[in-house]
Amino acid sequence: MAILGAHMSISGGYHRAVERAHQCGCDCVQLFTKNNNQWHARPITSDEVRRFVDALSETDVSHPIAHGSYLINLASPDKRLWQKSGDAFVVELRRADLLGIPYGVTHPGAYTSGSESGGLGQVIRAIAGIHARARGVRAQCLLETTAGQGTSLGCRFEHLAAILDGVKEPDRLGICFDTCHVFAAGYAMGTERQYKATMRALNRTVGVKKIKAFHLNDSRRELGSRVDRHAHIGRGKMGLEPFRRLLADRRFRKTPMYLETPKETKNGVEMDVVNLKVLRRLGEG
Repeated sequence: MAILGAHMSISGGYHRAVERAHQCGCDCVQLFTKNNNQWHARPITSDEVRRFVDALSETDVSHPIAHGSYLINLASPDKRLWQKSGDAFVVELRRADLLGIPYGVTHPGAYTSGSESGGLGQVIRAIAGIHARARGVRAQCLLETTAGQGTSLGCRFEHLAAILDGVKEPDRLGICFDTCHVFAAGYAMGTERQYKATMRALNRTVGVKKIKAFHLNDSRRELGSRVDRHAHIGRGKMGLEPFRRLLADRRFRKTPMYLETPKETKNGVEMDVVNLKVLRRLGEG
């Protein structure tokens, strides 16, 4: 069976994210290590680390993963923002490492007023700096696939391949595959033929072994829209078939998969619970 979980709030402490995941029936959990819309991050205390580690050991929740701040833009042509983004992600990795979290996810970034090739170069240089300043840090960076809104990089597998080929230590870098983003970027997965074509394209450029995590989200917008709008599993434009095929793919049986679907309650039931049940039924089928 697949390893399924969700992104959870750290309100009340990091341990509370684990407890919330456990209550929803998650196998794994994703969280922020700080406010995702602020640059500042207060230090993590030893007590917070202890309570987080204890919560993981006392529940069936494993494979914790951290998502970086949305302010970070490693592709920015603005020197000040680019430097600030690199510094911020080093902090993100150190915070994840302190909590015993193996991976920190970030979007490659947007090249804004620059060019695509220039933006990819900026990402490569940023990661080189991050790796140099994060010596001894066990937590590794995962670059997330994107929908391609505006000038965002990561909507083509070739973008990610160029970054992996450009960094000096590619073994310290992995990929997080977001289903909504990949679909919105134009990669279909609904039929067997479409799924195989998308996975062949992924393997030819990035390599499926580089996928260390999945974000499972349906899409509110159509294939190739390049608009990032998450929907509940099977209730968006993707439907159930892409998820059925992904869950049946033996290559990813041990790769954790995290819901990032809208946080809401319907008929007194949290939708995370509903989405997990849908996914598990698909996996069993």
